Amino acid sequence: MHTFHRRTALGAIASAAILTTSLAALPAMAQDNQPIRLLVGYSAGGPVDQGARLLSVALTKELGATVVVENKPGANATMAASEVSRAKPDGLTLWFAASPTVTISPNVMSKMPFDPQKDLTAIAPVLSYYNVLVANNDQPFKNAKELVEYAKTHPKQLSYGSAGVGGSNHLGMLLFARKSGVDLNHIPYKGNAPAMTDVIGGQISMMMDIISTASGYIHGKKVRAIGVTSPQRNAMLPDVPTLAESGIDSLKGFDVGGWYGVYGPKGMAPELTTKLNQAITAALKQPELSKRLKELGYDEWTGAPQLLFERAAKERAMWATVTQGIVVD
Repeated sequence: MHTFHRRTALGAIASAAILTTSLAALPAMAQDNQPIRLLVGYSAGGPVDQGARLLSVALTKELGATVVVENKPGANATMAASEVSRAKPDGLTLWFAASPTVTISPNVMSKMPFDPQKDLTAIAPVLSYYNVLVANNDQPFKNAKELVEYAKTHPKQLSYGSAGVGGSNHLGMLLFARKSGVDLNHIPYKGNAPAMTDVIGGQISMMMDIISTASGYIHGKKVRAIGVTSPQRNAMLPDVPTLAESGIDSLKGFDVGGWYGVYGPKGMAPELTTKLNQAITAALKQPELSKRLKELGYDEWTGAPQLLFERAAKERAMWATVTQGIVVD
């Protein structure tokens, strides 16, 4: 009898110790009122900033502590990531990453200020997103097949804009051109917004843009949607075909998208990483946030930290073959 009570007591002590350890693994701000800094490598108002701010509100509810978004634009969003890589691994400084910074930038930047595989801790996948190819309304083609036929008979006459050399929409269009065997002129801009302005105005022929920001221009009939880059049609643009279903054999299986994920500094305790991963996953399941993200054309993407790490590595290798010869200072 005494042995039974002793074992029960020891079990209770062990359970309490595990619980204490788990609670201690959470960022200290819950006790000290310190906010979590969620860094974004782009200016306020863009799609990445929008995604981070939506998550921060839901994550604040899950953690019971304030999550503050800080914009640190510059150097292809690597400034924000570099700051996080140098921070203490206490969970108080995190990075809301858009995939190009960890999958494309390492392949095109002459000087990368951090190593995405070695200097960061993958915490949680958040969202997947895709682009849509849009064209000026006065262009003589209405779908991808007509676009390719026109481009082949009018080489170098069609131009496309992007957010800059080495950006995801630059390389998405480059991959589209290579796969379909056409020669297009690339015009880099300092962001998607000025490029879209010139597509609407007819200064350039077309561009790829994130569905969440391009859909308003499409629904407003300011540009013509040619095709989405996802393997399935997007719920936000159900009438727009995928490039994969365009009838062009070389585009079958075309699947070029991006994603958002949360990273921390290297050396974070596994317990802390797990707790943050669980909180982020729970935040994305909140009905209000889930509904809003669907309205914006995003796909929820959740799972273990390893899922984020592996996808980043796989896509980094894929883009390495596409970006040969492209260098960004």
